[in-house]
Amino acid sequence: MTTQVLICDDSGFARRQMARSIPDGWDVDIAFAENGQQAIDLIREGKGDVLFLDLNMPVMDGYETMAYIRQNDLPCLVIVVSGDVQAQARSKMLSLGAIDFIRKPIDNEKLSDILNAYGIYSGDKQASDRHAAPASVDNLTLEDQFDAYREMVNIAMGRAGENLAELFGEFIDLPIPNVNLLESNELSMAIAEINSKDSVSAVSKGFVSAGVGGEALVIFNDTNSQNIVQLLKYENYQSSGNVELEALMDVSNILIGACLNGLSEQLNLSFSHTHPVLLGQHQGLSALLSDNVKQWGKVMAIEIGYAIKSRNIAFDLLLLFPDAAMNEIYARLVETNRDVN
Repeated sequence: MTTQVLICDDSGFARRQMARSIPDGWDVDIAFAENGQQAIDLIREGKGDVLFLDLNMPVMDGYETMAYIRQNDLPCLVIVVSGDVQAQARSKMLSLGAIDFIRKPIDNEKLSDILNAYGIYSGDKQASDRHAAPASVDNLTLEDQFDAYREMVNIAMGRAGENLAELFGEFIDLPIPNVNLLESNELSMAIAEINSKDSVSAVSKGFVSAGVGGEALVIFNDTNSQNIVQLLKYENYQSSGNVELEALMDVSNILIGACLNGLSEQLNLSFSHTHPVLLGQHQGLSALLSDNVKQWGKVMAIEIGYAIKSRNIAFDLLLLFPDAAMNEIYARLVETNRDVN
């Protein structure tokens, strides 16, 4: 009997990747949803015997969707496929009724093992392209690229969030990444989600590899600094200055390092890193950024706003790439995804 499979993810790039991971021998009809509300509607139409569910989505996220499915006893087996791999995220979704949790990018071997374990499908694991591959660099639109970059960074920021959650012992709220392409003198547009702040500190780290290089910036509101120090349980945090600087550097190194490792795995390359540099403390944001990217004509800026709501802590990661690197990044993403299955 044909199984009705529903793939729910706000990224078209991720939906196609998930579809290509489904074993060839599994008799399925596949439907797609871009958010939880669409998924609920399709499940009610009988198109979701098995749901592959992302967590971070607009309209209705994965947590809300899973809670609704449970509360309304909808006939659906849910497997979470997410870039947010924090232990608390996994625990919460399993407690709501998801049968398992898969880390992005999708692992065909892990998927097949889960399907077999729950008696859903036990045949050949081989998977090929059921659906069209991502557009080539020659015929893609800018939105195709932006969608792929958001998904790439979504996975990388999830790795970083997992590391920060372990460091802080707190759940890290992860957003949908904000991607912009702009002139270097318009960089402030890339941080539109960052409220106007009188005083911030920023740590910068450059990275480079074959055809791809850029800069990572972690931006802290100075009002958060003491909260971060207290959360890290540093001794003698009252002595401010040096301890606050140490805390910002520690968090930045973990955040940038984990994120770049996530990018490296997806792009199949190895980045060389510069030493982290404190661009400034207690300065206006424009003063921190103006001299760092003006040599680039256009900049692809990806903003990720991390938050620990229980502690009233928020900070932002900006990944900056020269526009010359965009096609190379997309081409590598397409090639890596073709090789996954």
